[in-house]
Amino acid sequence: MQLLNTLYVTTPESYVHLDNNTVRLDVAHETKLRVPLHHLGAVVCFGQVSVSLPLMHKLADSGVSLVLLDMHGRFKARLEGPVSGNVLLRQAQHRLAGDPAFALSVARNCIAGKVRNCRQVLLRGAREAKGDEDAAILTRGANDLAAALRALPTAGDLDTLRGIEGEAARQYFTALNALIRAPARDSFRMDGRSRRPPRDRINALLSFLYSLLMNDCRSAIEAAGLDPQIGFLHAVRPGRAALALDLMEEFRYFADRLALSLINRGQLVAKDFVEREGGAVLLEGDARKTVLVAYQERKQEALSHPLLAESLPFGLLPHVQARLLARTLRGDTEEYLPYLVR
Repeated sequence: MQLLNTLYVTTPESYVHLDNNTVRLDVAHETKLRVPLHHLGAVVCFGQVSVSLPLMHKLADSGVSLVLLDMHGRFKARLEGPVSGNVLLRQAQHRLAGDPAFALSVARNCIAGKVRNCRQVLLRGAREAKGDEDAAILTRGANDLAAALRALPTAGDLDTLRGIEGEAARQYFTALNALIRAPARDSFRMDGRSRRPPRDRINALLSFLYSLLMNDCRSAIEAAGLDPQIGFLHAVRPGRAALALDLMEEFRYFADRLALSLINRGQLVAKDFVEREGGAVLLEGDARKTVLVAYQERKQEALSHPLLAESLPFGLLPHVQARLLARTLRGDTEEYLPYLVR
């Protein structure tokens, strides 16, 4: 399994086109970048970027996805080649998604992975906290998430499970403020999770990072030959990649920790965000490039996997988990086991 690069094109009025077997990026008729096609796993374009038709064809033929996002990172469209993978695997996925007991088992473990990994974020923060008050807040939040983990096995249906997850998320985001260094708290304080649109700077940053993570999880699902639209935890809706959202849950901690790192190291400051009419707060300008570079670099960091004998880059973990899920759907393993951070 190879961790291929994702090419993020953020400069407005860029023109991305094919030059032999190389992706070439021009701005105002000046070449800014050349990347060999075989080095790429995806091309992601933000906002007003033009892509040549020959390049679209080549990307589709080469199995490289082309993803179009608006200038703030919201998903717009995805171009990909013919569906690959085992049709029998997808048949099993569709059948088991309609099995209440199986769907509940997979959904429960997705949530358990998410809550457990988020709890590790709070516990680590409590150990490293500079003040007793912050340590107490983080410890209390971690204890609340431990209670949610104990409650998960008692959930007899998806609605109950989602209720436990929702309350755990509320407790987690309440505690998250204590992980922001004191000088930055006034600028980056959050009052719970807000989306569509985000209402504060940290929510804007999290939404942007989650969109990147979502794209990677969807790519992993498709690479494993699964149908991204048919999930177990998230309800099926037109245009919604429910299974990719399921897989993403256990990895949200990764985006959260990266967001906190960017803020606490001063790589992002208040002026990197803009408030629009209606109260929406959005990440602007060069700050998006800062986040993209940090995201790509963090994906290269080696982590251990409890089921593997060797470490691997974080960027490959969604692919490993997608394949473990495929094994469960084929009946090779009894249940899906989420990735748990140490």
